[in-house]
Amino acid sequence: MARIAGIDLPKNKRGEIGLTYIFGIGRSTAQYILDKAGISYDKKVNQWNDDEQTAIRNVINNEFKVEGALRSEVSMSIKRLLDIACYRGLRHRKGLPVRGQRTKTNSRTRKGKRKTVAGKKKVAKK
Repeated sequence: MARIAGIDLPKNKRGEIGLTYIFGIGRSTAQYILDKAGISYDKKVNQWNDDEQTAIRNVINNEFKVEGALRSEVSMSIKRLLDIACYRGLRHRKGLPVRGQRTKTNSRTRKGKRKTVAGKKKVAKK
């Protein structure tokens, strides 16, 4: 089992896909890392030998910010926006979409489950 950046990579996945389990590494970054380390994309994670794992670790450590360091940087950026009370910070604070998406419909992921508001009762005519 390959353990890189504190993450156990899935053994039976292709290297290109396995690396995406690390926070901060997507498909294109994974391909770049494997190119730099000189490893085929199609080679499964459990087929990597120790030298290849070391090469991948070195590329990631030298060129990328991943996992804990990246998470803390993202949270610090959001905290900065909250502190200066800019528009984006206010949207974060209210739990609404930050990047200009519509909110009348959609945006359920950001807003959470619907909170039903009771309507006005109709007055019966006599």
